[in-house]
Amino acid sequence: MRQYHHIGIPTTEKREGEVYVPHLKLFASGYDTSEYRIEYIRYAEGSEALYHPLMMKIPHVAFQVDDLEKELKGKKLIWGPNESLPGFWVAFILENDFLVELIQTKLTEEELVAIVQSRK
Repeated sequence: MRQYHHIGIPTTEKREGEVYVPHLKLFASGYDTSEYRIEYIRYAEGSEALYHPLMMKIPHVAFQVDDLEKELKGKKLIWGPNESLPGFWVAFILENDFLVELIQTKLTEEELVAIVQSRK
């Protein structure tokens, strides 16, 4: 199963309500307040060493999958898999020169939003 999860948009501007995620060296905002799950990502200084350059420049679409390992077979993996949050595994692939984030988690939407909001 692949289910739409969010759209991620890199930005260099500080945004209201952004949350810093220290182990990922990034600020995230919008996911918990956007009806369409549009998330803005602002990368912190020094994060260039952690990410593929495309992740810091172009938007991506994210899908939740049942089996991340299976979904990654035969794909052009550019980052991950990485446990971004406890129980929330992600990987980025290139699909027709576009970024796609694949997510495997058992967290409910409510649990994920609660984690995000607890970091504000």
